[in-house]
Amino acid sequence: MTPGPTNVPERVMRAMLAPIVNHRCEEFSSLFRRIVDKSKTVFETNGDIVVLTASGTGGVEAAVRSVVRSNDSIVVPIFGEFGERLAETITLAGGKVIRVNAPYGSAPEPDAIEAAFEKAGKVKALCTVSNETSTGVRYKWLKEAGEIAAKHGSFFIVDAVTSLGGDEISVDRLGIDVCATASHKCLAAPPGLALLSVSERAKKYAVENPSSTMYFDLAKQFKFAEKAETPYTPSLPLFYALDEALSIILEETLPKRIQRHKTCAEAFYDAFEALDMDGFAQRDLRSNTVTAFKYSNGVDDHKFRKTLEEKFQVHIAGGFGEYKGKLFRVGCMGEVAAYHVLTTVAAVASALMLQNIRCDPALAMSVAEQKLRILDR
Repeated sequence: MTPGPTNVPERVMRAMLAPIVNHRCEEFSSLFRRIVDKSKTVFETNGDIVVLTASGTGGVEAAVRSVVRSNDSIVVPIFGEFGERLAETITLAGGKVIRVNAPYGSAPEPDAIEAAFEKAGKVKALCTVSNETSTGVRYKWLKEAGEIAAKHGSFFIVDAVTSLGGDEISVDRLGIDVCATASHKCLAAPPGLALLSVSERAKKYAVENPSSTMYFDLAKQFKFAEKAETPYTPSLPLFYALDEALSIILEETLPKRIQRHKTCAEAFYDAFEALDMDGFAQRDLRSNTVTAFKYSNGVDDHKFRKTLEEKFQVHIAGGFGEYKGKLFRVGCMGEVAAYHVLTTVAAVASALMLQNIRCDPALAMSVAEQKLRILDR
C-alpha cells in the first residue's frame, strides 16, 4: 500500500512471460501500436505518445528537456518534495526557475501563478506536479493553470506520475503540452516504464530545437515512432505488461476507474479520522491516489510501520524531510479495492493498539465499509 510500486494484477505479471522478440520486427511494431492507441485513451489526447524504459523521474526529465533550454524562465508551483525535484530538473536543464511556493499540505492558487507570470514577463513554460506524492495534495487548479499558460503563450508541462489513470487528467481538455506518468503507479504495471503525451505544438518545438540530451531526446522518439519502433532497446517484458495493464483499464473504463480510486480514498480518510488521525493535506486538496495522515500523539513511526510489515504484511510509506516520523502515507492506486482498504484499516488499527494507543477499530471499519458500498453497485 505504498505510493508506488503498487500491486500488479496477475494478468499483467503473466504477460511478461511472452517470448523476447527483436524490437525491430513486426511483432514489436504491433505491440508498440497497441500501447500507443490505448495510451491515447487513458491520457485523453490526440497527441503523440512516447514510452521510455525509465522511471517516472526519467519521464519527468524527458518532459522538461523537450521544452526547457538555457536561460528559459519557467514558473513552478512548489508544494512538496516532488515539486522541488521538478524545479531541480529544470535548473539542471539550464532553465531559470520562478518558484510559486505554498506551505506543505496546501498548494499555490491560480492568482499566485498569474502574479508570477506578470512579474516575470516572458515565461517559456509552466511546470507543475498534478499530485504531490510527498504530502497527499491534489492540485485541483490544473484547468486554470493551463488557461494561464495559454494566455501567456507558454508551454504547460505536468508531472502526472501519481495521478494519471487514477484521477481526472484529461490532457487535451486541460491544454497540457507534455504530460508524464509512470507504469508502476495508477496504471498498475511493474516499475520501469515512463509514458508521455506530447501536443503537436510541443512536438514541433522539440523537433526543431533538439535538446542537449541523447537518451531523453524526444525528437529521436518521434522519428522512430513513425516506424512503430523505439530508438533504443526497450524492456520487452515491461512493454507486454503495460499492454495488458492498459487493456484492464479500458475494460473497466476510465470513468469507473477514477470513481473507484476516489471512493477508496474517501474510505481511507473517514476510517483513519475515526482512529483520531487527521489528514495532512488541506481538506479540499486531498489526493485520491496518495492519502497522507498525521500521527496521533505517542505513535512511533518506525515501530508502527515495522509492525505493519512484519505482523500484518501491509507496507505503507513514511514522510519526507522535515515530516519524516511525523506522518505516514498510504497509496490508493491501481487495483485498489474494498479488500485493500479494509485490510489496511484493520492492520493500522491493530498496530496502534500494539503501541498502546487507544482507538476504536470497529468504528473505523464501519465507516470504511459504509463508504465502500458504492463499489458493489
